[in-house]
Amino acid sequence: MRTVRTVQGLRAVLEPARHDGLAIGLVPTMGALHEGHLSLIRHARRQCDRVVVSLFVNPSQFNERADLERYPRSEHRDAELAEQAGADILFAPTVEEVYPSGFATAVEVLGVTERLEGAARGSEHFRGVATVVTKLLCMALPDVAYFGQKDAQQVVVIRRLVADLNLPVQIEALPTVREPDGLAMSSRNALLDPHERSRALALPAALEAAVGLTAAGESSAQAILTAAREAMRPFAVEAEYLALVDPETLEPLEVLSGAGLLALAARIGAVRLIDNVLLQAVSPTHPAPQSQGKAISTCSV
Repeated sequence: MRTVRTVQGLRAVLEPARHDGLAIGLVPTMGALHEGHLSLIRHARRQCDRVVVSLFVNPSQFNERADLERYPRSEHRDAELAEQAGADILFAPTVEEVYPSGFATAVEVLGVTERLEGAARGSEHFRGVATVVTKLLCMALPDVAYFGQKDAQQVVVIRRLVADLNLPVQIEALPTVREPDGLAMSSRNALLDPHERSRALALPAALEAAVGLTAAGESSAQAILTAAREAMRPFAVEAEYLALVDPETLEPLEVLSGAGLLALAARIGAVRLIDNVLLQAVSPTHPAPQSQGKAISTCSV
């Protein structure tokens, strides 16, 4: 695996593959790689001839300076894991390479950015996400870019910007990878102390409660959300937001009549976690299938 730190270097190392018509896959990350990231890299390895993993902690998407400063960083470890998972190239640019002196452009996606994370973190968050993802796609010019479904709203935003800007890239989103106890894998999990880690199980508990109630035939959004909140109560955790929305538009739902995305965010101590699950209304003639293992499924946006 080669490590490159400049756009010029990245394009130079990819030029032979592009000239030969080989498929190029990009896995954008902010580092602190875990099994969720590695599953994306391995999937890209199976589908593409060349796999690029970007490693860049994007300052423009953090609305809290303290969150940016404590975000875990370990390039050496990340490089080893990325290589083991099948990456050919690690693109690890500096902030100055991504945002050079005089940088004055931003990409903003309207509508789907204004709820959930957008409402909680401010418009700057998704402006930062959309801008850096657009830049990474233009830097690497991949055929396919891979993202995790844990950041379901981010996937919606990225698909929207790719469609609106006619970017020649396929966006593929893969299922959330979870710990054995159901907690969604996240780089921020490493910041939880043991007590906070146990309280963080409030998030998968809320999702499991919603899945179970929906499978039993409940379609009222209010009832589903109430059950999810009640499931969090034993962990002494309150949701920053908890919403049932349309998976494509993110408009709030009052009744679950088809697919619905249950999304939530919560603070555990100083650490902010997000999670989601795709719910499917139960038809009287088509009952929900029996779940295998944990009740949590992954959303497919």
